[in-house]
Amino acid sequence: MTAEPNRPPLMSTSVPAGFPSPAEQYVKSPLDLNELLVQRPAATFFVRAAGDSMIGAGIRSGDILVVDRSLEPHDGSIVIACVDREFTVKYLRSDGKTWSLHPANRKYKPIFFSDGMELKIFGVVTALIHRFTTHFSSKGR
Repeated sequence: MTAEPNRPPLMSTSVPAGFPSPAEQYVKSPLDLNELLVQRPAATFFVRAAGDSMIGAGIRSGDILVVDRSLEPHDGSIVIACVDREFTVKYLRSDGKTWSLHPANRKYKPIFFSDGMELKIFGVVTALIHRFTTHFSSKGR
C-alpha cells in the first residue's frame, strides 16, 4: 500500500533504537495527525510556545501546543491561561481553596492570585509538536 500525499504511513512496529526493516508492513491507513491529536475539532486550536518557563515539561520555545477548550482543567493540567490580559502556558495547581499557575523552570516564580487579579483558562494542553533541527553541521564529525 502506498501513502496518500501529505499523509505518511505509520509503521506497524515500534522503533526502540534504529529503523524497522524495509520488509515491515505499513498500517492499513496513513497516519492523520489531526485524527491522532485532535479529539474535538470545534474546540481545538494550536498555539506556538514562546520562552523557556515550561522547559521542564518538555515544552520549548517554538513548539506547537494542541489545546482543547472543551476540557475541564484540573489540578496538574497544563493550561493556556490569561492573567490580567496576558497569555501564558503553565501548570494549573490548587491547594483546595485557591488556584495558582506554576512554571516548569526554577528560574520563574509561580503566579498566586490576589484580589483584583483576573484569571481565565482558555484550554487544556493535550499534545505537543516538537521539531528537531532539520540540518546538521559537519563540524566535529
